[in-house]
Amino acid sequence: MTIRRRECLALLALFAAAPARAGEAGPAGAFAFDKPGGGSLALADLAGKPILVVNTATACGFAPQFAGLQGLWTRFGERGLTVIAVPSPDFGNQEPLDGTAIAEAARKNHGVTFPVTDKTHVRGAGAHPFYRWAAEQKPGQTPQWNFHKYLVGRDGTLRAAFATPVDPSDPRIVSAIVAELGQA
Repeated sequence: MTIRRRECLALLALFAAAPARAGEAGPAGAFAFDKPGGGSLALADLAGKPILVVNTATACGFAPQFAGLQGLWTRFGERGLTVIAVPSPDFGNQEPLDGTAIAEAARKNHGVTFPVTDKTHVRGAGAHPFYRWAAEQKPGQTPQWNFHKYLVGRDGTLRAAFATPVDPSDPRIVSAIVAELGQA
C-alpha cells in the first residue's frame, strides 16, 4: 500500500496538532512557581489535570474572590482541578506581605486551602515565564489587575483567560472547568 505525499503530510499535521495525552505535561508543564518558604510548585507535577492560575493580592478590593476560588477548589478539587494563587505586587502593590505571611493571610481571612505561591511578577520585563507564555498564547487577555484567571487544560495548553471582574462562580469559568474535567 502506498501513501501519497499529500496524505503523509496531512497525517503528520494531524499528529502535530493533537493535544497531549492525559499524564503528559504539555506546554504549561515547563513552568514552576516558587513556594513561600522554599521549594517549587512544578506544573509538570499536575500533568493531566486542569489548573486555574490566578494572580492575587490580599489587600485588593477583589480579595473576596478568594472565597469563590476556594469554592471551585472545594467543588472540583477531588475531580482533578488545581487552583493556584500567584500573589503579585504589580498592581498598586496591593500585596504588602511576603513569604508565608501571604498564604497565612489568605487562609485566615478567606479560608484558602489551595496552593499559594511566593510573590511573583506577572507583567512587564520581569514577569514570570508562565505569564510571558500566557501573554503569547492569549494576546490582549493579559492581567490588567489582580485576580486575572488563566485556565490551563488537561493537555497543558492555555484554554481560557478571564478578566478580573469575572467572578470565580461565573458560569463561563465553571463550564470551562467542567469541560476540562469531563475529558478523560
